[in-house]
Amino acid sequence: MHERMVMQERMGNPALVIPEAMQALAALSKIPADTGLSPKLLELVNLRASQINGCSVCVDGHPRIAKKLGETDERLFAVSAWRDSPYFSDAERAALELTEAVTRVSDRADPVPDAIWDEATRHYDGKSLAALVIAIANINVWNRLNIATRQIAGAWKP
Repeated sequence: MHERMVMQERMGNPALVIPEAMQALAALSKIPADTGLSPKLLELVNLRASQINGCSVCVDGHPRIAKKLGETDERLFAVSAWRDSPYFSDAERAALELTEAVTRVSDRADPVPDAIWDEATRHYDGKSLAALVIAIANINVWNRLNIATRQIAGAWKP
C-alpha cells in the first residue's frame, strides 16, 4: 500500500540551479526542430516518453505545448495507446515505437531491435533520425531531472 505523498520539491530543477546546464539542454532541445522534424511530432515523442517515465511535470506540460501547436485532443489522449488508435501516420508510429524502445532501454536484452530501427529508417533520413534520437534522449534527461527532484506538475505551465 502506498501512502499518499504530499508533493514538495526536493530542490529546484537542477537545470535552473546550474544555468549552464539549462543553456546546454535548451540548445540541445532546439536541434530536432531546426533539423526539420515537426514540432507536433516532437511533442508526441515528449509526451510518450514522459508517460513511460511517470514524469508528471512533462505529462502536464507537453500536451499544453502541443495544443498551442494545433494538436488535437483525440491524438493527445491516444498517445499512450498509439498502436490501437487510428490517429497516427506510419512515420509517427515509427517515432513513437522508437521513443518507447529508447526510453525503456533496460527492459530487454536488445533494447532497440533492428525491426524498430529499420522501420524508423523507412520514414526518417540520417539527419532527421539522428535528430529524433537526440529528442528522445533529451526528454529522458528532463524526465529524470524532474523526477529525481520531485518537481511539481502544474508549477510550470508553458
